[in-house]
Amino acid sequence: MTDTGSVSGGLVRRVGLFQATALNMSQMVGVGPFITIPLMVGAFGGPQAVVGFVAGALLALLDGLVWAELGAAMPGAGGTYVYVREAFQYRTGKLMPFLFVWTAILFIPLIMSTGVIGLVQYLGYLWPSMGQTAGDLVGVGVVALVMLLLWRRIESIAKLTTVMWGVMLLAVVLVLAAAYTNFDPSLAFDYPKGAFDVLDGGFWAGFAGGLAIGVYDYLGYNTAAYLGSEIKDPGRIMPRAIIYSVLGVLCIYLLLQIGSVGAIDWHRMTDPDSVASTSVASAVLESAWGRGVADVATVLILITAFASVFAGLLAGSRVPYDAARDGVFYRRYATLHPRHRFPVLGLITMGVITTAGFLIGRHTDLQTLIQLLTTVMVLVQTLSQIVALTVLRRRQPQLRRPYRMWLYPLPSILAFAGWTFMYGASDHNAPGRHPIEWSLAWLALGMLAFALWARKERTWPFGDKEIREQYLDAQRAGEEGEPEPGKVSS
Repeated sequence: MTDTGSVSGGLVRRVGLFQATALNMSQMVGVGPFITIPLMVGAFGGPQAVVGFVAGALLALLDGLVWAELGAAMPGAGGTYVYVREAFQYRTGKLMPFLFVWTAILFIPLIMSTGVIGLVQYLGYLWPSMGQTAGDLVGVGVVALVMLLLWRRIESIAKLTTVMWGVMLLAVVLVLAAAYTNFDPSLAFDYPKGAFDVLDGGFWAGFAGGLAIGVYDYLGYNTAAYLGSEIKDPGRIMPRAIIYSVLGVLCIYLLLQIGSVGAIDWHRMTDPDSVASTSVASAVLESAWGRGVADVATVLILITAFASVFAGLLAGSRVPYDAARDGVFYRRYATLHPRHRFPVLGLITMGVITTAGFLIGRHTDLQTLIQLLTTVMVLVQTLSQIVALTVLRRRQPQLRRPYRMWLYPLPSILAFAGWTFMYGASDHNAPGRHPIEWSLAWLALGMLAFALWARKERTWPFGDKEIREQYLDAQRAGEEGEPEPGKVSS
């Protein structure tokens, strides 16, 4: 008889398929489409912006297959950290997992900060007189409330996440109903001349900007992988939760995009003085059913935005914990709350950086923040993880893989190309902000931090490499230090 409450490294396996999918989708949808539909329309210059959401979904699905294989085979807390730790230890010791955690404690809370920005934007629809200072204070208060709610046991969090997922779906359904009640095909398909002219450089410039926005909208399909040590049956649940959430959110986004531009003239979305540019969902609701209904639905959107921040900080706080527990990051991050069993310092760090990112975004602009966070993320998470998949197939061919990537290696090659294209276009998409240079500077700072840490810990390059094939060794020995991939502790 299985015991779904068994402990793996101090964390409890309580999260099932429905809850894992709900966690992913809450993080993916959140407030994303409600704030980025106008940005996407502006990038493409018309309703052809739907191309950006499709392209983002394809890249997310291709990359999701990488996550699915790795997450099913190595279900540990920390996601990418675990995969790069296992793959790159043979040549560079602990460098790559350290660098991943170094970048993750920046880009994960920056993603959460965009959700807080979106929440404050929609609150402005209900509170038109809210000024800059009041908005800043509200955002800081939201982050504090999220941290307070996360200061508890994982099983109660899973139940709360499911409730917020239901609220998210209700908000989406209301916006869709309003959009298609007031749908005008002449608006929805009012494409400018040359909208799909792929021989025109303008199309690809819009595509590059739209792809970054689209990818941002789908971020979160991997949230459950960060909770690998808390998933009941990771070999079965991890791949399904990722694939189901990407396909489900693709349908939601397409319906929202087409419905919104069919209910409101897309030119209003590019006008910074129009409510459609900052609170497009509320504008759609008001146009269809009046201000009263729009106000009620806007409250649901605020809850949805809150849920996305909640889910992201929950998962992100586990990343430095697992690294520290394995001796690959600063030791203090390995401390769990003595009663509620959650990573204390990881949660605090993520909350503080989320607050800082929110304030930076509020005083610059949302699109620049999106470019910065996606650029920082690409080098040490997405590209390195794709390489790790191939390295592990060669280095650990005997590792049990409950799920194997379809059509390998084609999806990983296409995903690598997509991420590289998006990274190369970052400076063009954020003129004057230099996201590529900032990402390289943060990486260089991380390498310096690693050198100082490695010297203190007397590990490579100041000591011997420590080769530890954790999952493969556990599989061979039948041990339960980490449960066998795809199994639940008995």
